Amino acid sequence: MEIIPIRPDDRLQMKKRHPCGGDCFRVLRVGASVRVVCETCGRDMTIDRLKLEKFVRKVLPKGESL
Repeated sequence: MEIIPIRPDDRLQMKKRHPCGGDCFRVLRVGASVRVVCETCGRDMTIDRLKLEKFVRKVLPKGESL
């Protein structure tokens, strides 16, 4: 399995939607676990990196939009 390069302030588009209906998250902190915040409702959460990488559809570097 290849490790996806994720950096703070990257935007992640997920395969599954958040309960609020949004599918884009902004990365706050990266490590063994990744802290992300939903761009639709503002909810932040910490997810294991391996679990997160299974759900990522697209990684957009800082400054790019969908």
